[in-house]
Amino acid sequence: MSAIKGKKCTRMTRRLILWVLLTNIMLLLYCLTNPTQVKIRDSQQQDTCPLSMVKLLTKNVSSPSLSTSEVCIPKVNIMFMKTHKTASSTILNILFRFGEKHKLKFAFPDGRNDFFYPSPFLCSQVKDYRPGDCFNIVCNHMRFDHQEVAKLLPPDAVYITILRDPVDLFESSFNYYRRAVPLTWRINGENQLVEFLNNPHTFYSPEAFNSFYLKNLLFFDFGFDNNLEGDDPRVMRDIHKLSTRFDLVLVAEYFDESLILLKDTLCWTMEDILYFKLNARRRSSVSRLTPELRAKALQWNGADWRLYQHFNATFWARVEAYGRERMKQEVKELRRRNAEMKAICIQDGGAVEAQNIHDRRFLPWQPVGESSILGYNVKQNIDPQFREICEKMLTPEIQYLSQLGVSLWLTRLWGWFKDTVFGD
Repeated sequence: MSAIKGKKCTRMTRRLILWVLLTNIMLLLYCLTNPTQVKIRDSQQQDTCPLSMVKLLTKNVSSPSLSTSEVCIPKVNIMFMKTHKTASSTILNILFRFGEKHKLKFAFPDGRNDFFYPSPFLCSQVKDYRPGDCFNIVCNHMRFDHQEVAKLLPPDAVYITILRDPVDLFESSFNYYRRAVPLTWRINGENQLVEFLNNPHTFYSPEAFNSFYLKNLLFFDFGFDNNLEGDDPRVMRDIHKLSTRFDLVLVAEYFDESLILLKDTLCWTMEDILYFKLNARRRSSVSRLTPELRAKALQWNGADWRLYQHFNATFWARVEAYGRERMKQEVKELRRRNAEMKAICIQDGGAVEAQNIHDRRFLPWQPVGESSILGYNVKQNIDPQFREICEKMLTPEIQYLSQLGVSLWLTRLWGWFKDTVFGD
């Protein structure tokens, strides 16, 4: 028995040493590959995408045919602020498909799948960026900076993001990222999330490595101070600032309704917003919180809760303006179309565990030390006319970015280290 314990201890020590080395290596690589910020010119207009570029950027998009006299021109200049653990990867897939179909110009990162998150976004993080360059779509993970993002897009760009109930987001973030947050390694017990919520200040420090994953992650993603308490007046000031930046804020708990509002805002078609749920977790990996623990999680993430409350209210105001009955019918149609595509595309009718995915092209990225993210198998006997769209709808972010020509050498290096050190 002591020999077994000794082996386990040795294995854990080895993994800890490798993890520390890995972290330092990755930080060094991030520093070496983070491009120098482009020098700001005297005239801001020189660094900003001019309105004259709008027609050029939209030349590949034609308006959908309408039965009414109302003119509806599809919006193609889009900033999607991709927040963490909010079903944003599914939105990303929709944007990738639309942009690829219409030959739009994406602003992509270089070497990895995000814009050097958690560093604040800079235009110079965009691959091959030159001041004055114009893009149609910006949608990869970043820490938001409106002034920098606005330089990449025409003035008519539509700004969109998505939020999620802060308790569910916190639960998901904690379980997904905790092995990447060293302070959580000291938590004992079978349910580390419960231990953390019962005494969060013991396992949290604002200055600690990757600690932002554990407190007000939405607020952090939007570029604000995630250590503010919910009743701090600066929280509502920042929320109102976001209200002036974003044209549409989606809500993950009402995903289908959100997509209908997205379709209406962008003047897209139903075909443009069809989707399969990507990056879903297996149910056994989800922690069920008691009402008492949910209350503690809300208090701990008070800034995110104020943010969610504000935009949840604006979301339902948009639904009311759209029309409840109209929304009900549109959601019904979207679900019918999605069910049709599911029957056409997906083997065995649903998502499967990572080890049961036959084709690595459809294997989603996994958190450190586990394989809790589900994926799909594509039917083998798909009608040829549907094969391409089926495969695109089922392709995870990393693989899709590669197909779009993005170099992901740093992301893949991190994945290799992660799987080597903590793989099963």
